[in-house]
Amino acid sequence: MRLKQLTSVVLNRLQGKNNMAKKAPPKPKKKSSSPKPKNPALYSRVKAAAKKKFDVYPSAYANAWLVREYKKRGGTYA
Repeated sequence: MRLKQLTSVVLNRLQGKNNMAKKAPPKPKKKSSSPKPKNPALYSRVKAAAKKKFDVYPSAYANAWLVREYKKRGGTYA
C-alpha cells in the first residue's frame, strides 16, 4: 500500500502535478524615497548658486557641492 502511494507521488511530481500547497510569491520591497530637504527655500537658493558656479549643472560634482553647501548653511534632510 505504501509503495503505491510513493509511486503515485513520484509520478505526479515527474508529470508536474504537485499536490503540495504552493508558496505565495514574495512581496516586492518598497522603494525608499530619496531624502527631501526640510528647508526648500534654502535648498533652492543653494541650487541656484550651484547652477551659476558649474558649467554643467546636473553633474556629480555639482550635486555633491550642493549637498555640502546646503548642510553647511544649516539645511537638513527629512
